[in-house]
Amino acid sequence: MSRMLSYVEYTLVVLALGTMSVLTFANVLSRYFLNSSISYTEEITVNLFVLLTFVGASIGVKRGAHLGFTLIYDRLIGFKRVFLALFSSALVLLFFSAVLYFGIDLVMTQMARNRMTPALGWPQWIFTIMMPIGCLLCIIRTIEATVLSLKEQIKGEENTTT
Repeated sequence: MSRMLSYVEYTLVVLALGTMSVLTFANVLSRYFLNSSISYTEEITVNLFVLLTFVGASIGVKRGAHLGFTLIYDRLIGFKRVFLALFSSALVLLFFSAVLYFGIDLVMTQMARNRMTPALGWPQWIFTIMMPIGCLLCIIRTIEATVLSLKEQIKGEENTTT
């Protein structure tokens, strides 16, 4: 599952960043040569940036690439270290769960009100759904990273006691 999820994450990031780059470059050329902007490029670029941010955060959680202050964590041993790891993971899960909940609520509201995007006239929920999807990926990766971290701590403690 993790390999398939990684494939999906990297594919989304590549497609989002590639599309954003092409659209922005085309808009720059249009402004320079035609003195006119392509109206829908900003709408698509901003919404793809949301997807890119959440999926990138998910990849960062998987890789352990987020900045962290580990002075206290590194000095703790045993149960205290496990408790701190679980507590920090619970806070991250609480945050992403809240964003997921309100993101789904926003999508449902936009569907019920039949909101359309200004430039393209597409249903707004098509773009907004990227936020709950990204949060769901972050929740999955946080759980995965927490389990792996706890396994490493248990394995490390077994090696030091034997």
